Amino acid sequence: MKIGVVVHGPQIVDSGYALKIIKFLEKYGKVKALLGGTMGRTAVYDAHLENLIDISKKRLPSQSIDKLAKEDHDIIFLLNYGKSKITGHGFGYKVFMKTKTKPKLIQIERPGEKDGTVIPWHKAVEPLAKEIADKIGLQLVKPEKIIKELSPENHEKTSGKRVYRKLVGVSKDENIFVNGIVIGKATSENVILVAEDGIIKKIIGGKLKKHGVEKLGPINLDEAIVKTGLLRRADNIKPRKVKKRKPKKKLKVAFLDHAAEDIYKLKDSDLVVTVGDDTSLVAADILYRFDVPIIGITDGDIDKVVEKGFKTKGSMIIEFEKGLDDIIGRKIFNEIFKRKYTIEIEDIENLKKKILEIIDNMDVDYLIKKIK
Repeated sequence: MKIGVVVHGPQIVDSGYALKIIKFLEKYGKVKALLGGTMGRTAVYDAHLENLIDISKKRLPSQSIDKLAKEDHDIIFLLNYGKSKITGHGFGYKVFMKTKTKPKLIQIERPGEKDGTVIPWHKAVEPLAKEIADKIGLQLVKPEKIIKELSPENHEKTSGKRVYRKLVGVSKDENIFVNGIVIGKATSENVILVAEDGIIKKIIGGKLKKHGVEKLGPINLDEAIVKTGLLRRADNIKPRKVKKRKPKKKLKVAFLDHAAEDIYKLKDSDLVVTVGDDTSLVAADILYRFDVPIIGITDGDIDKVVEKGFKTKGSMIIEFEKGLDDIIGRKIFNEIFKRKYTIEIEDIENLKKKILEIIDNMDVDYLIKKIK
C-alpha cells in the first residue's frame, strides 16, 4: 500500500509523534511524508527529520494532500497537534473541504493527549481508521460529529459587504494571526473577525491591532489562514545549526518587512535587515539555524509570537519609540537598498554604520542591543 502523510505544525514534530506515527505507518506500506504549512519547517530541521519529511517547498496542508493524491497514494494521513480538540477538528474539516481531490484521508489529532482522536474524512477508510485508533489508543470520531460540534455558527457568514468569521478554541489574551501577521489580541473566548471589502475592521471579543491590519492589507477572510496563541509552543527547544556561514568577499544582504513572507528563502543571505518586532523575532529565530544575523528595526510593540527567540551572533536590534519602525525601515530601504530587496556589500560593520548614520540624522531616540 502507498501511504501519504502530511505533517502540519511544529507541535506534532516537537512532541516526537510525527516520527512515531510515520514509523508505525511503515508497517502498513511504503510511506511518503510532506510538510503542510510553513511553521513546522523549523521543528523538522531541529529534529533532524528533513530527510524523512519533505520540506523543500512551501505548500498549504490541502495542497500537500492533493499532491499526494495525484501521485496515486492509496491513503493519506494528516498529522496535527492542535491547541485543543476543537481547534484540531476545525482545522481538519477546513483542510479536507479545501482539497480538490477529496481523497481517502485519515486525520490523527493530538496523539499525546487524553482527548486525542482519529478521524476518517472519507467513508471508505473508516475500518482502517478504527483499527489504527485502537492500536495507538485514541478515540475514533466520525466527521458528522465534528460538523455538529463546529455548528453553523462557527462557519463564515456574509452580510452585505461584511464577512464574519468565528474562531474556535481561543483563549483570552492570545495573539490572533491572519496569514502569519498579528492583527489583534483576544479579550474573551468568543472571537469573531469582521472584514469589509477585504479589510479586517473589527474583532468582536478582541482588540484590533491597526498596524498589523495595515501590514496585512486586503484579504479573502474565508480563505485566510487564522491561528491563535504562540506559533511554536514546545518547551526546551534545542535549535539546530543546519549550516555555518563562511567568510567571503561579496556579502548578500536582504530586506524583510513582512513576517508572512517565506523567510526560508533568505537562508542563503549573509545578513537580513528586518522591520517590525514580530518580523524581527520570527526571522531571527528561523535564520539562527542557518547562521544568518539580522539587524532588527523595532519599536517595542512585541507580541511574543514564539516562546523563546534565538538570534545569531553579530545580530543587532535597534529599538525606537512606538510607530517609528516602519518610517525608519522605509528610509533604509530607499537610501541603502535603493528600493531593492537584495543588495551586495563587502563589510557588515560598514553597513551598520550607514544605518546608524541615517537614524542619527533623523534625530530620534533609540536603544541598541547587540548579540555577542
